[in-house]
Amino acid sequence: MKVYKNLFKQITNPENLFISWEKFKKGKRNKPDVAKFEFMLEKNIFKLRRDLKDKIYKHGKYKGFYICDPKVRHIHKATVRDRVIHHAIFRILNEVFEPTFIQTSFSCRIGKGNHKGVLALEDMTRKVSKNYTKNCFVLKCDIKKFFDSVDHVILLEILCRKIKDKDTIYLLKEIIQSFSASQINLFHRKGIPIGNLTSQLFANIYMNEFDQFIKHKLKIKYYARYTDDFVIVSDTKEEFNNILKKAELFLKEKLSLKLHPHKVEVRKLHQGIDYLGYVVRPHHKSLRTKTRKRLVKKLNYRIKDFQEGKIGKNTLKQTLASYLGVLSHASEYKFTENLKNNFWFWFSSDK
Repeated sequence: MKVYKNLFKQITNPENLFISWEKFKKGKRNKPDVAKFEFMLEKNIFKLRRDLKDKIYKHGKYKGFYICDPKVRHIHKATVRDRVIHHAIFRILNEVFEPTFIQTSFSCRIGKGNHKGVLALEDMTRKVSKNYTKNCFVLKCDIKKFFDSVDHVILLEILCRKIKDKDTIYLLKEIIQSFSASQINLFHRKGIPIGNLTSQLFANIYMNEFDQFIKHKLKIKYYARYTDDFVIVSDTKEEFNNILKKAELFLKEKLSLKLHPHKVEVRKLHQGIDYLGYVVRPHHKSLRTKTRKRLVKKLNYRIKDFQEGKIGKNTLKQTLASYLGVLSHASEYKFTENLKNNFWFWFSSDK
């Protein structure tokens, strides 16, 4: 296994910090805290770099708030300064760990995403069912309170296998230990914040242990994962009980995680497989009913913002275009046409 011994210099390199700033600020320049940081950008970046090199950098506090997307999530927002560091770390560490991930891990990776995840599930069901002529079953599971359950000690142990750079580990420790959803004892914490860019990478690094176990120890051919949701496809459901027992044991002993007891299910393909906002069936897929309702609700909110002068027509058009893009991945011709007919006035008028 290849190890890395000099990542800290790459992370704290001024070029990396300024590139990270540019990536972070996209779409955020009008926000007061971002504008304030940018007003004295060079001073702030070089002060950040000095603090990192002198080992006096301390991660700031988080600002918590809730979003509904579609279920309620508790987001923790870091300061601008800290989020620049998150981007700087991500840019370097992602190149280290990305090659180690399996092909069917789809969350927060370049060239992946939920659409690719659904396409992969479609492809797997088509192969297993021999072009929908044979039985096909899908085991669908969800990790219980995944982000709140990531064990800091285990995560750092996984990181230390590849990173043999004490300065980088010091920085990663500072980021990881800046947040805790729960504590086993005074020194043993759990949880990574939803909202940090680094949390997306840490989640993939953490769950890659499970991915490797499923693919190489259990030899499961048809498996895909998106963050804490995973599916296994087979032509028989009898093997699922054995797989579940071994998966649950691995998650508990190696990652201190549990499957959600109410989100483990086995379904036949023709019943429809609800995955990543779509329902996959033989020959086609459709949007979940909840996804359709949420899409219309969000578009109504954007139209209201437009009427109140909070956004311009181009922004409104971009919103519709993005939703039509979502619909283009499913068999939703009728719903798409209804959406266009109901909302096109706002996009075609001269208002």
